[in-house]
Amino acid sequence: MDVSSYKPKGKIDHKHLLNLLDYSQSDIYEILHLAESLKTAFRKGKKHELLKGKTLAMIFSKSSTRTRVSFEMGMHQLGGHSLFLSSNDIQLGRGETIHDTAMVLSRYGIDGIMIRTFKQSDVEELARYGTFSVINGLTDDFHPCQALADIFTAYERYGHLNGLKLSYFGDGNNMAHSLMLAGAKTGMEVCICSPEGFQPNPEITEAAKKFGKVTVTTDVKQAAEYADVLYTDVFFSMGQAKDPAKEKALMPYQVNADVMALAKKDAVFMHCLPAHRGEEVTEDVIDSERSVIFQEAENRLHVQKAIMCLLMGKR
Repeated sequence: MDVSSYKPKGKIDHKHLLNLLDYSQSDIYEILHLAESLKTAFRKGKKHELLKGKTLAMIFSKSSTRTRVSFEMGMHQLGGHSLFLSSNDIQLGRGETIHDTAMVLSRYGIDGIMIRTFKQSDVEELARYGTFSVINGLTDDFHPCQALADIFTAYERYGHLNGLKLSYFGDGNNMAHSLMLAGAKTGMEVCICSPEGFQPNPEITEAAKKFGKVTVTTDVKQAAEYADVLYTDVFFSMGQAKDPAKEKALMPYQVNADVMALAKKDAVFMHCLPAHRGEEVTEDVIDSERSVIFQEAENRLHVQKAIMCLLMGKR
């Protein structure tokens, strides 16, 4: 079954979005269909205050333009409220335990928490002890909201997901992990192209392979050929020092005009942003007509609104 033929039910049986390992194909399709509906309403200027009276706390140990603005505007458009909490504002995981933070925020009537941090265990611990829904806005291991926005963008572009080939080039990081899971579960072929020593976590790779067609290779040509989507991310994630040896290893995996020429003629280029032109991607690719990076960035808003509605709305 493809997303294009799926009949939405309007609900998913989840309280949290910690990663995509425990999300089924139908769970993901529910998110994509609701995102499509919410985007249509937004474009037409129709009110869609599905979370009126709800409050989302946003905890940031890592800063981000798109994550903060999209979640904050998303809650506003849904009729709810948002609270921005930076690492300077709270004592999460430092002077106060995550357990105690979760217990306190639960007593204040928070409906959901979006957390963007380093350790995946922090996200899971918040979910374990809080009464609210927890949404993973990014950890060192996973970036599920971005991956869902990415496959939603592919769906908008092609009208289906089943059978599309998505090829990711570069560091086998949190984006590679989440794209493998989101793509495999929705019938896409996912190819991760990374040099030895910088490939994705083998355990996550094996888990993704159980859900669909996933390949990890060092061969750029193999990855790019017949691809519908070519994807890359920065070589150095936030908090990582620039390492000349790593940069040297990853430069052959840059997405440039030669790599794009190996893909299908109607293939698109994606990047989760921010981008470093001249490193992981060349300017002539990211600023070309084949680039859908800003459509992709906008879709963070609509996909995250769908996630919040399905997790935080009335059950």
